[in-house]
Amino acid sequence: MAKSIKLTDSEQVTKHINALDPTASKIVQTLRKIILNTDKEIGERIKWNNPSFYYTGEMKPFDPKEYKREIIVFNLFKNRIMLVFPSGARVNDKSGLLEGDFKDGRRITIFKDINDVKSKEKNLQSVIKTWLKMVDK
Repeated sequence: MAKSIKLTDSEQVTKHINALDPTASKIVQTLRKIILNTDKEIGERIKWNNPSFYYTGEMKPFDPKEYKREIIVFNLFKNRIMLVFPSGARVNDKSGLLEGDFKDGRRITIFKDINDVKSKEKNLQSVIKTWLKMVDK
């Protein structure tokens, strides 16, 4: 029996993105670059069956159910491009990028197309940088 080669987290994310509808794939790939280029301490992996981005640095111990390491998780249901920020409510976002008022503290952003991504790029990076400053190191 041949041993299957384990893909790295980044390879798994690439494989997932490449399997999407071509239009969605282009938007997700662009968002991926924006997120990863925001800070060198952002890592990527597949979590909850979608690309997710997390803080890779040292942190104080915490309850895993608090998802303090998770920055952004894609929700690509029916090729809708939605970013979920599991603890986005902690970020005081005045730009209007983060939407929703979920009791669990998550916030979301939906992207319509590649132009929408480009128009929100600076706000997205600003929200991520603010989130990173609040990490309990």
